[in-house]
Amino acid sequence: MAQTENEPGQPREYRVEELAEAAGITTRTLRFYRERKLLPPPRKQGRIAWYGESHLTRLRVIAELLDRGHTLGGIAELIGAGESGQDVAELIGLADAITSPLSDETPVSLGWDELAAAFGDQLTEANTAKSLAQGYITVTEDGITHVSRRLMDATVALIAEGIPLAAVLDASREAQEYADAVAEVFVGLIRDQLLGALRGDEPLPPGEAAHLTEQLHRIRPLARTVADAQFGLALDRRVRAEYEGLLQRRH
Repeated sequence: MAQTENEPGQPREYRVEELAEAAGITTRTLRFYRERKLLPPPRKQGRIAWYGESHLTRLRVIAELLDRGHTLGGIAELIGAGESGQDVAELIGLADAITSPLSDETPVSLGWDELAAAFGDQLTEANTAKSLAQGYITVTEDGITHVSRRLMDATVALIAEGIPLAAVLDASREAQEYADAVAEVFVGLIRDQLLGALRGDEPLPPGEAAHLTEQLHRIRPLARTVADAQFGLALDRRVRAEYEGLLQRRH
């Protein structure tokens, strides 16, 4: 019997349908990965394509990276780097350190009855459209899902203090713009001071990806600490200046 029939002691080989089943994907997806060059070519025997354990391992790596939020383009780059001699495990760790969420916000879902109880007649199409435009909510038939329980709770609390929802959303939009600007400052700092080697054509030196990963894990929370401290100090300054201005206008 030929090796292609998977004799005992011989490396296991798979037809395309068998490989797809073993990897938990469709044959269409497998062929798509082949077209994107995410898989090496199979061994051909006549008109039959035979895949080995290395192909199955590659498919499982792709599935794991997709679960972590990597794009197919990013996965292709990681695989290409690995084939050029770099440590893929290190590169994957670095990519995760760069792209993994820094915030620990918990989404919250509210039904239309709950929203009506919280916002009353302020639950208008215009206010819903503002929230959608800011990227905070997604709307379903049953209600909405907000990206942050803390922001939703703060919004409800501000409305309970008598601040209209429209005003809260306007302030939120401005705060979002400033937050993006602050984030860009730190992203630029990390990009320019730490990640310059990633822009080059040469592979990273051995161990460099692991070193950068460790640095990013240390620096990312520091950026958040600086931003929180700067905001607190700025809020103190602005509130004090506003209060002093009110006193001056009264006299």
